[in-house]
Parts: sequence; C-alpha cells; structure tokens
Amino acid sequence: MSSSFLSPYQAVILCGGQGTRIRAVAEDRPKPMVDIGDRPILWHIMKIYSHYGVRRFILALGHQGEKIIDYFANYHARNNDFTMRVNDPSKRTFHSNPREDQSDTDVDQWEITFAHTGVDTMTGGRLRQIRRYIDQDQFLCTYGDCVSNVDIPQVFRRHREARNVATLVGVHMPTTFGVVESNAEGRITSFREKPVLPGYINGGFFVFSPEIFEHIEGDSTILEDKPFRQLVQLERIGMVPHTGFWHAMDHFKDYTSLNDLWKHDAAPWKLW
Repeated sequence: MSSSFLSPYQAVILCGGQGTRIRAVAEDRPKPMVDIGDRPILWHIMKIYSHYGVRRFILALGHQGEKIIDYFANYHARNNDFTMRVNDPSKRTFHSNPREDQSDTDVDQWEITFAHTGVDTMTGGRLRQIRRYIDQDQFLCTYGDCVSNVDIPQVFRRHREARNVATLVGVHMPTTFGVVESNAEGRITSFREKPVLPGYINGGFFVFSPEIFEHIEGDSTILEDKPFRQLVQLERIGMVPHTGFWHAMDHFKDYTSLNDLWKHDAAPWKLW
C-alpha cells in the first residue's frame, strides 16, 4: 500500500508537556521544543509523518505553546540567511544557505493548526478540544516527545481492517538496569545488560476514529485511563506491535542518547 494514501489525513500531536523530568534542557521551552541536533523533537516527529505523506497537522498546545507558534511562524528566518528592511520586516528575501538541510523541502507543504488547549489540560481533554478541526473518518495522533521508525501506514491499515475506535502501537520497554541470573545454589550464571522486558507498553502512536471523542468527558480526562478502559470493555481498541526502534525523550540521558545518534548519522527514525 502506497504511503501517499495517508495524504488527506491529519496528525494530532499532543504538545502540552512541561518536561519536568528533563528540566536541565527544557527549563525555558515546552518539552516538544527540546532539540535533537539543531531541530526540536517536534520537527522530527512531523518529519516522520511527512515521510508517509501526512502534511496536515494539529498541534494541541499547552505549556509555553507560544514558543511552538513562534518557531514555525519564523521557520525560514531561523534556518536560512535572509535580507530585510527594518522598517518593513514582513518583506524578506531568503538566500540559499549551504547549512540548510536539503531534506527540508517538504516543510513548506505542511498545514499546521495551532490549538490552545490549556496549560493544565490532560491528554484526553486536549484531544477533545481539537475535535472541531477533524474532517476525516480517521485521524492519526501521537505525543510530542517520542520518535520511532514505526510503519504508520501499516498501523492505519490494521485500524481500518479491525474497525476499531482506537489503535495504538505497542513497543517493548528496555530496562534501565542490567539483570543478574543465578542458579538454585546462588551461583551467578549470567549478566544481561539492559535486556528488553517481555510484554508491551503504549508507544504513543495512535490511529483514532471520531467515536473516540464520545469517551472523553472533559479537560481533566486522561486519555489512557477511562476512555481506553471503556474501549477495552467494548472490544474496540487494538494494538499493533512494533519491535523496531522507539525512544521517548523523558530524561536527560534520553536527550543525550538521541542527540548522539543524530550526531553520528545513526538515527533509525530518520526515514526521510
């Protein structure tokens, strides 16, 4: 199935995170604006979707949302040399820039709706507030702090085939500690450095049908709590397992790890 079939669909990105666990690099910005390389993680997430033909985005803003607006409103000025007259800053002449990322050409095709969903609104509440901007029979959604090489068209196809209200990507979670194994006598038989734990966790990449809004009561609703539990009871929520790369930006070590991968041109989520 060609990825271009996703082009009419919208991707909602929940951008309300405050980054309290990564404050060393998120003190002065919302969590989705924490950089990987010279671009915020939000840009990387949008590039993943854009690779699959998605060009329409709805950003559910919260903490310091104005900085996300400013970033995209001044996107070309931030990333290119340009000339302007001080008395008329709206007229700018942009110049070719040897530092410009040549893979950035699709950004001009992005249509972004900025939705002010409140600083203290929960994930379900943010989703509910953007309901009026959804104009398709299904839509994509993700958090603003994780990157992956997940096959989004496959997840979308599985969602439609199952006629679910919600479909999420399940990922394995590696432990942050090594595991020591021993026999009955207490003799150590092996050390395993940070093994992948059995089972799956919510990887934060979703496909929803508009019926999801009927399960969200208000701004204080946590999407992953009552709405998902109701859908489990109704047998209307599914999971697509993903065993490839997935990484959230939760702690400073995540920031360091993701930036190291990007610096060494070894970022598995760079599909473009």
